[in-house]
Amino acid sequence: MGKKGKKEKKGRGAEKTAAKMEKKVSKRSRKEEEDLEALIAHFQALDARKTRIVETPCSPPSPRLNASLSAHPEKDELILFGGEYFNGQKTFFYNELYIYNIRKDAWTKVEIPNPPPRRCAHQAVVVPQGGGQLWIFGGEFASPDGEQFYHYRDLWVLHLATKTWEQVRSPGGPSGRSGHRMVAWKRQLILFGGFHESTRDYIYYNDLYAFSLDAFTWSKLSPSGTGPTPRSGCQMTVTAQGSVVIYGGYSKQRVRKDVDRGTQHSDMFLLKAEEGREGRWAWARVNPCGAKPSPRSGFSVAVAPNHQTLLFGGVCDEEEEESLEGHFLNDLHFYDPVRNRWLAGQLKGPKVEKRRRRRGKKGEPGGANQQEMKGTGAQEPLEVVREVVAEDGTVVTIKQVLAALGPAGRPESDNDDDDDDGPNEAGVPAVEPSPRSNAMLAAKHGRLYLYGGMFEAGDRQVTLSDLYCLDLHKMEEWTVLVEMDPESQEWLEETDSEEDSDEVRGAEGGGEDEDDEEDEASGAEAGEQRPSAAPGEPFADSLPRTEQ
Repeated sequence: MGKKGKKEKKGRGAEKTAAKMEKKVSKRSRKEEEDLEALIAHFQALDARKTRIVETPCSPPSPRLNASLSAHPEKDELILFGGEYFNGQKTFFYNELYIYNIRKDAWTKVEIPNPPPRRCAHQAVVVPQGGGQLWIFGGEFASPDGEQFYHYRDLWVLHLATKTWEQVRSPGGPSGRSGHRMVAWKRQLILFGGFHESTRDYIYYNDLYAFSLDAFTWSKLSPSGTGPTPRSGCQMTVTAQGSVVIYGGYSKQRVRKDVDRGTQHSDMFLLKAEEGREGRWAWARVNPCGAKPSPRSGFSVAVAPNHQTLLFGGVCDEEEEESLEGHFLNDLHFYDPVRNRWLAGQLKGPKVEKRRRRRGKKGEPGGANQQEMKGTGAQEPLEVVREVVAEDGTVVTIKQVLAALGPAGRPESDNDDDDDDGPNEAGVPAVEPSPRSNAMLAAKHGRLYLYGGMFEAGDRQVTLSDLYCLDLHKMEEWTVLVEMDPESQEWLEETDSEEDSDEVRGAEGGGEDEDDEEDEASGAEAGEQRPSAAPGEPFADSLPRTEQ
C-alpha cells in the first residue's frame, strides 16, 4: 500500500507541475499571440477577397518544410498544404493548396475561398467520407524573425469533392500546439502530443484526444497503463489490427537558466482500445526487434500497402552546452507490427538485363585489359563507425560497412562473367534523395513519394523542393520527378539593423497591394549562393531545430 501510495502521489505531483508550467507558458505567450493575431487577421482579410475557386496549372511548389502531403482517397493525386521557408532573414508561412496528378506528372494550384490561416507543423488526415475529406488541426505561425510564436488550436476540413473549406468549431479540444500527431481510427481522429512555445518558455504534451467524425465532438482520453512521456514529432500510425503505434519523437527540458537539453526518444508504445469497453483505451510498452533506426528527430512517416510503417531520414543531434552538431540522414526503415520487428529498407538497385560475355583467351587484349582494370580499380571495404547516446544514456554504436567498389563504382561481384548493360556500368551513381529532415512523405498505389524538407550546411539552412518516388514492390531505386539544385537557393545573411515595420510586412509578404503580398508570400526566388558544406555533413552551433 505504501509503495502504491507513493507512486500515486508522485503521479499527481507531476500532473500539478505540468499544469503550472502550462499556465506559465500560456500567460507569457498570450501577449505574443495577441501581437501575431493582428498579422494573421491581415492575411485572412486578403484571403477573404477570393470569392471563387481557381485552379491553375503550375510549376512545382517553392521550397518548404513542415508542410503536409496526403494521398487522395479516391483519385491518383497527392495534396500538399502549408509549410514554411526561411531565407536567412525572414520566415515565410504558407496556406497554399497544391494538387499533384500522379498519372500526368503535373501540378495544379487550387485557390479556394476562406482557407485556414498560414501555418506549418500542423497535422493533416485524409478520410474517404463524402467523396474524400482532408482534416487539419493546429500548427504554428511565427514572427518574421522567428522570435514570437502563435500556435493554432483550430480544426478544418477540406471537402475534396466540392473543393470547399469548412472550419469546424467544437469545444473541449486540444490546446494550441504544433508538432503533434493525428491519425484516422475507424470514424474518429486520434491526436497525441506536440508542443507549445513562447519566447522564454515551452511545454511538451503527451495528452490524447479523440474527435468523432459523426458527432463532430472532442473527447479527452485517459488510457490505463504507462504511456509515452511528453514529446513532439513522433511516429503515429494505425496497424491492421486497429492498434495505434507511437514511436520516437523529440522533447527538451531546461537544465538551468538559458540552457536546454534535448532528448531524441527511441521508445515505442502501443495504444489499444479495450474490448467491450467503448471509449476505454490502454497503453503498453513495446520492445521491437530487428534493425532499429538510430535515435533521431525530424523523420518522416508513411504507411505502406501491407500496413508496415515507413520511416525516412531525419537528423541525429549531438548536443553540448554551447553547440549543436548533427548528421542528416536519408535511410529508410520499415516497422512490421505483426512481427514487432524493424527492417532496414535496402534497395536492390536498377534491374538490368544480363548477357553472358565470351571469355577472352589468354593473350587477347580484352582479357588482359579486364584483369588490369580489376586490379587497379578495386577498393577495400569501407567501415564507418559512429557512436550515439540514446535517451537512457546508453551509447549506441552504429557500424556500417560499405562494399568494395569496382572500377565502375559499384560493389564487386563474384561473377565477373556477367556483363550488365545498365546505367551503373558507366559509373553513374545511384539516384537517391539527399539527407534531410522535416520532409513530406506519402504512399499511393504501392509507391512512396518524398517532397522537400531541409538540411543545414554550416550556419545556412537549405530548404528543398525536389520530389522523389520509390516503387515499394520492386524496391530497386528512387526516381526523380522534380529536380532541385540546392546551390541555387537564395540565402540572405543576418543584418544587425532591424526595422519593426519592415519585419512585420516581411513575415509573409508585404508590398503595396495584394499581388505584391501574395508574390512575396509564395517564397523567395532562387539566388546563386553556394552552401558551405554538403548535405549530411555535420554542422556546429547551427540554427534552432525545427520540430515537426
